[in-house]
Amino acid sequence: MSNANVLPLVDPATVAPCCPPLTERPLTAEESERTAAMFKALGDPVRLRLFSLVASHEGGEACVCDISDVGVSQPTVSHHLKKLKQAGLLTSERRGTWVYYRVEPSVMAAMGRTLAAWAT
Repeated sequence: MSNANVLPLVDPATVAPCCPPLTERPLTAEESERTAAMFKALGDPVRLRLFSLVASHEGGEACVCDISDVGVSQPTVSHHLKKLKQAGLLTSERRGTWVYYRVEPSVMAAMGRTLAAWAT
């Protein structure tokens, strides 16, 4: 019997964004700080790689045991995953001795909407 949880799909149109699209209006100081923290967390190559491994992993979640081979030590992997969680980009769940990470879908939808105006 599997204890895997099925995560609901999030409609990006219904998600309250962290901030408005950059072309809509200037960001407030609070919106700028929140958004900068997310992008700063992704500004490190190891963190970006870990984030990509989790996001692209089958089922939308990854065990730390499956994503720890990124060229740095295990304590460094844990540090980077912690930073991604603190920025609100990942959530985690402990199952036995392993921790499973998921991309926070509402944050991703909001970040996508922030940059969407430039994608056209």
